[in-house]
Amino acid sequence: MWGIYHARLHTTLKLRQWLPQGSRILIALSGGQDSVCLTQLLVDLRPHWAWFLAVVHCDHRWRQDSAANAAFVQELAQQWHLPCEVVGAPPMPKTEAAARSWRYHVFETVAQAWDCTHVVTAHTQSDRAESLLLHLLRGSGSDGLATLLPMRSLGSVQLVRPLLGMTRAETAAFCQAYGLPVWQDETNQNLDYRRNRLRSELIPYLQRHFNANVEQVLAQTAELLAGDRAYFEAEVERLAPEVIREHPPALDRLRLRELPLALQRRLIRRFLRQHLKRGVDFRVIEAVCPLIAAGNGSQTSTLTGGYHLRVCGRWLELIRSTAPPPESVPPHQGERLPPPPTPY
Repeated sequence: MWGIYHARLHTTLKLRQWLPQGSRILIALSGGQDSVCLTQLLVDLRPHWAWFLAVVHCDHRWRQDSAANAAFVQELAQQWHLPCEVVGAPPMPKTEAAARSWRYHVFETVAQAWDCTHVVTAHTQSDRAESLLLHLLRGSGSDGLATLLPMRSLGSVQLVRPLLGMTRAETAAFCQAYGLPVWQDETNQNLDYRRNRLRSELIPYLQRHFNANVEQVLAQTAELLAGDRAYFEAEVERLAPEVIREHPPALDRLRLRELPLALQRRLIRRFLRQHLKRGVDFRVIEAVCPLIAAGNGSQTSTLTGGYHLRVCGRWLELIRSTAPPPESVPPHQGERLPPPPTPY
């Protein structure tokens, strides 16, 4: 079989080289229209690329019909003559984030067992648009909006999303055109899930009243932001040794002053995430920025873990507020954060 979607994916893969000739590929197959479409496309393109293809299905055990869903996927894999692994969640994941983390761990583990170099998921342009909107409504910055990258590392393998150029409407049309059976997941109609409400109500509203191509526009925005993020990440890696002092932890104010605000924010965020681990949001970073030009002794209010940043000459030093014993440091002073332990 060969049609317009085969040609589009074949051309994209030749251009991007996401799944090189002879790759061993593990397909995440849920049984829904997107993953069925992806699997059929890869099976049809396999003679041109000499791939090894296998299937993995994650049974979260959230639904009463999850076992039937898994059996449906196994039957599909048999029809395609693909090896298939079904993995059930030991304890049922309590949140969507926990489920996603478990799935990705399963993907990496099964890929390693079958000596696969790539794992592919069936995220579409529609998924990317929805993810951008969800992140935007949560208050994410530009890095968070650069969502669902076409390729990223998943431990020892590469995670690839080949269908980011197709909408959900197109995967449905593909399955219908080729008579492919699809598992209908009833939880997709449950509006208690924010993504489902956004998909069923907000996106159609935006399409009717603002832009019929809103999914494509939002996905293109995510792609542009992904390129910007890659550039800024490379710049932060280059500049970090010049700006960040490890022992005792501090930021070089004089070097920061020479940089654009966008890089100042990213370097401050990198530094704080390295030492505070959590609680580093836009509000915290914006509270630090004025200290780049502030007077000696100026400092932030207390940060996560009882730390604050204090101006000490050219340095912004990370200080831990403590309640010292009477014979030691006076209450108005602080203790520098000790250096991290030496790694093995």
